[in-house]
Amino acid sequence: MNRQTTRRTVAAMMAGAAALAITGFTALGSIFEYPQILKHPTAEILDAYREQQSAITGWFLALVISAALLAPIGILLGRIAGGTLGRWITALGIAAATVQVVGLSRWVLLIPGVAEDATQPALTEGAHRTFEALHLWLGTILGETIGYALTATFTVMVVIAFTSNGAVSRTTRWIGYLGYLSAALIATGVFIPFGLASASISNFIGYVAWCLWLIAMAALLWRARGATPRISSLADQAQLPVSTDRT
Repeated sequence: MNRQTTRRTVAAMMAGAAALAITGFTALGSIFEYPQILKHPTAEILDAYREQQSAITGWFLALVISAALLAPIGILLGRIAGGTLGRWITALGIAAATVQVVGLSRWVLLIPGVAEDATQPALTEGAHRTFEALHLWLGTILGETIGYALTATFTVMVVIAFTSNGAVSRTTRWIGYLGYLSAALIATGVFIPFGLASASISNFIGYVAWCLWLIAMAALLWRARGATPRISSLADQAQLPVSTDRT
């Protein structure tokens, strides 16, 4: 795969991941009041899930695919970046994808059976305990808290690789700032399990900003031309417009 093909492939994946995430969260917010509903009692969550089970499962599958795309995105960005930084980008992309896929997949693979068991009086109590355990370990701890930390770190590494060369355009710098901001806001999600209410809001805003960052990065990578040994030299070696502003 040549450089231009690699860049355009990863650009398409980044745009696709952002589109799936935006669409999935919007749809689930509309039909399932997700993620606010997770603060409700378990019985209410499962009742709401069963009411639109097929649609909810389908949209969670869209989020699973969106999260899974971080693995090939990390691999391709790591290949473009090269060196130690490239290896970190690859490892973090794969790790972030893995924990989020495992966490989100519970809604596709496990919760349907749990929701069905909860309708049977003899199994209801056990089903509720199972749901709460899955939500804690696969959701809150693995998919969310660890996933937030890995996604934020991955984003920072990509921004560093992309902007470490001083001769970058103003557009490139602003995309970098957006990446740093989204990473910082996403990272606040690790405080959600400790009861910090504002962390849920800042984390949500962070993911919205992160999706915008993915789209902006995709556009920049798609437009790049020529050989690019490192992402950090994309602005000058890929012949992107370079700003003369050094302020």
